Amino acid sequence: MARPRRIIVCDRYEKRARELADFLERDPSLEVTGRFGGVEEMLARIEEPAPDLIALDLETAGADVAAAVEPLARERGLPVVLIGARSKGDEEMIARALTAGALEAITEDRLRFDDPDSVWAVALRSRVKRLATLQMHRGERNPTAAAAGTRPWRKPEPSYRAIGIGASVGGPAALFEVFGRLPQDFPLPVLVVQHMAPSFGKSLAAWLDRSVLPSVAIATEGQLLRPGIWLAPEEAHLRLEPTMRLRLDRESERGAHRPSVDVLFESLASAVNEDAVGVVLTGMGCDGAEGIREISEAGGLTIAQDAETSPVFGMPAAAIEAGVDFVLPLEELARKLATLRVRSLG
Repeated sequence: MARPRRIIVCDRYEKRARELADFLERDPSLEVTGRFGGVEEMLARIEEPAPDLIALDLETAGADVAAAVEPLARERGLPVVLIGARSKGDEEMIARALTAGALEAITEDRLRFDDPDSVWAVALRSRVKRLATLQMHRGERNPTAAAAGTRPWRKPEPSYRAIGIGASVGGPAALFEVFGRLPQDFPLPVLVVQHMAPSFGKSLAAWLDRSVLPSVAIATEGQLLRPGIWLAPEEAHLRLEPTMRLRLDRESERGAHRPSVDVLFESLASAVNEDAVGVVLTGMGCDGAEGIREISEAGGLTIAQDAETSPVFGMPAAAIEAGVDFVLPLEELARKLATLRVRSLG
């Protein structure tokens, strides 16, 4: 029988911390092994074995939430989920925390303390358990899979018309790292699908726009493809049409996600063929693998983030298995994109 996943709760209010611990431990495979009233206290007293997940209350993290998350997520490699954020009012703080390395934000309206055995409460505990379990594989590499999935690059002096990027858990921090290494005048349009909880997409785009040199915005229906970074809006597939206009599809179902990375990549393969670039970053599941295969078959460039720099290696591993041109650590991946040449967008 698998051991329970170890959770640490950090909340300045004892009553709320106790409620969260009781809520989580209704699932016997989750065990709260510590409760702390502040981040500094928690950092000083965390002992081995390391927790599988830290549930950090947003109010307890303080006004500079990124400064609270970074020592945990980036310096110590501890998985952090923010708890208790408001869907409206805390969007910017959540965006900052996600780009600092938090894996996810669970808003207060999703915490069902008053109905802990409802289907929604059970689903939330299942999500927490899955995040805690995935972190057991942080930093591991499968060299055989990586070697089997890559192939020599085929195209001399290549140029491109559009880049598609897909990410899920851990993605905001990876996007921040990649976009932070692109110049302000980066000439290639970048289309992004980031799986995340509703209500935070616009805030993430706004925060990135203020924090990196290229412009970042939410994609809009019918806009002509042009340089900049364009994020798929919530609950809409993002497609590039052969006319070089963006289309938003709020009706079609594709797998477990809307927006879907596969939908974006397949549209790039169809619209610009060998001039497409597909990039799969950290995330759970396999969204993007089918689309990577189509970009490869069209002659485009395909890249996956490596295991060491992926908080969750599910999506990149699936892309590697499908076949990619490069498996790169995040810093090298960003440098690779920064050197790509643009072909006319007309």
